[in-house]
Amino acid sequence: MSDIPKNKSKLAVIWTRFRALILTTGFLIGAGGFVFGVLFWGGFNTALELTNREEFCISCHEMKENVYMEYRNTVHYQNRTGVRATCPDCHVPKEWGPKMIRKIQASNEVLHKLLGSIDTPEKFEAKRHELAQHEWDRMKRTDSRECRNCHNFTFMDYAEQNKRSATMHQQAFNEGKTCIDCHKGIAHKLPQIEQHIGAAKEHPAQMPKSESKP
Repeated sequence: MSDIPKNKSKLAVIWTRFRALILTTGFLIGAGGFVFGVLFWGGFNTALELTNREEFCISCHEMKENVYMEYRNTVHYQNRTGVRATCPDCHVPKEWGPKMIRKIQASNEVLHKLLGSIDTPEKFEAKRHELAQHEWDRMKRTDSRECRNCHNFTFMDYAEQNKRSATMHQQAFNEGKTCIDCHKGIAHKLPQIEQHIGAAKEHPAQMPKSESKP
């Protein structure tokens, strides 16, 4: 009978040590996971922000030699106030969720970089309308979200604008239009596309009789 307390005592010691080992291991795993998570998240966000810099955008010659050259001749690059809107200011959302979606979509651009889809000026011009239309559609869907980081109908002082601008902006606001509806060529050259200006004619114009040949 005297052996029973001894066995129970040994089991209690083993269990105490085993439980301490589990708790210590759990703590180390938890602490290690936390440190790893902080380092991973910090590294991820650092890398993400590096891709949101103009230097990264123009590291590909397709961008630097085409749209970037055009952008440098616009008011968004240089102006009297010295306020510059860079590539990511216009093309990358600031909110985390939309930014992640845009980054995932950009993986398609990496693919076409590898395929050489627009690696010459001729290829780029051939696809200019398609590329521009994708961006116009995106900005239309988001109500020109990136434009509104700097420009907003609500904060416009129409008295400080010239008469034509004030009239058009107020009309656009009342009609529910967004920036890209009117400002497609504000930073880049417009593609060569048919504008379809004027009403369709049922019959071709006739030359006046006085000008017709005998």
